[in-house]
Amino acid sequence: MTASPTVRLAVPPDDLFGIHNLPYGVYSLPGREPRVGTRYGEHVVDLALLLGDDTFASGSLNPFMAQGHARWAEVRAALTTALSGDVPRDAVHAAADVSLRLPFEVADYVDFYASEYHAANLGRLFRPDNPEPLMPNWKHLPVGYHGRAASVVVSGTNIVRPAGQRKGPNDPAPVFGPSVRLDIEAELGFVVGTGSALGEPVAVERAEEHLFGVVLFNDWSARDIQAWEYVPLGPNLGKSFASTVSPWVVPLSALREAKVPTPVQEPAVLPYLALDRPWGLDIDLEVEWNGQVVSRPPYSAMYWSPAQMLAHLTVNGAPTRTGDLFASGTVSGPAKEQRGAFIELTWGGAEPVTVAGQERTFLEDGDEVVLRATAPGPGGTRIGFGEARGRVVAARHGGEV
Repeated sequence: MTASPTVRLAVPPDDLFGIHNLPYGVYSLPGREPRVGTRYGEHVVDLALLLGDDTFASGSLNPFMAQGHARWAEVRAALTTALSGDVPRDAVHAAADVSLRLPFEVADYVDFYASEYHAANLGRLFRPDNPEPLMPNWKHLPVGYHGRAASVVVSGTNIVRPAGQRKGPNDPAPVFGPSVRLDIEAELGFVVGTGSALGEPVAVERAEEHLFGVVLFNDWSARDIQAWEYVPLGPNLGKSFASTVSPWVVPLSALREAKVPTPVQEPAVLPYLALDRPWGLDIDLEVEWNGQVVSRPPYSAMYWSPAQMLAHLTVNGAPTRTGDLFASGTVSGPAKEQRGAFIELTWGGAEPVTVAGQERTFLEDGDEVVLRATAPGPGGTRIGFGEARGRVVAARHGGEV
């Protein structure tokens, strides 16, 4: 029997998708079914062919994620070894030649509000007469809300401008029509690999056993619809129309070098949220608007950690499932150029920014937003997350504007 042709892949050690990264995603070729692969340099490598494991001959990461933490470590070690040697030629595709799909089936989706800078900025915008910008509960628990799993889309999907009710402060009655204050929120999303049973909270110190990996996350937000609807029960239509994720899931195990302490949490958190060493992630985000970088939010500034978010999500006994997704909320830092939402960057529209030669406050039809991020890897290398890209297209509903 003749051995299958092989190839040795040469990837520079400083490549954002080098041997220290190896994210997971789902790709397809024209006329073929989607399959699981990894990004290695400028290549997408088919994992079923590389590792001889039919778990990856699938259009979703869910079957693999459900196998658990020990299996994730085993596969990552095997993958690192395999890519360091000769690789079956038919497992290798140029990254430019494949289409990337939503990498996992989203079971449930929760969005948090974990940045003190973002929460304080919105408090000042929404409650200017209140001397305390944070709500009384904010430093005691990770505030969050449930969103729509079905409207999570992969990078490159067009975003249809949402329509809904809105009412300005001087309007006598609400009107219906397309949002005129369409915004983004630059976030990270955390993917639950193995779930937890109903009635069994995930202890904060065991969160990493359940967390499979990290994606970029753009929580598109219609601020005018949100402002009218959110009292008293919180966001609904202003958030539920679309959220964009990057196609590559960076394993949490690839981010060991990125772990950093969270900011000091005062007052002291309750025991179920307490860790001896609360950890955040030193991930640098970049927000590009119509080809121009307008913000560089630092995830290291986030007040609440991923482990605390998962512990809080389950502390009441709520179950989790393989494919659950929870997002961090807008990532913002202390400086204006570190704000991860345009409502902050333009201070509610009062301070327009110039984008590619044009003045902007909120998003117009045809605008495109791209999120990117990198994190530190071993030996001074950097790890990339790819991108979360979306272009706004006109609303499909009529009504007043």
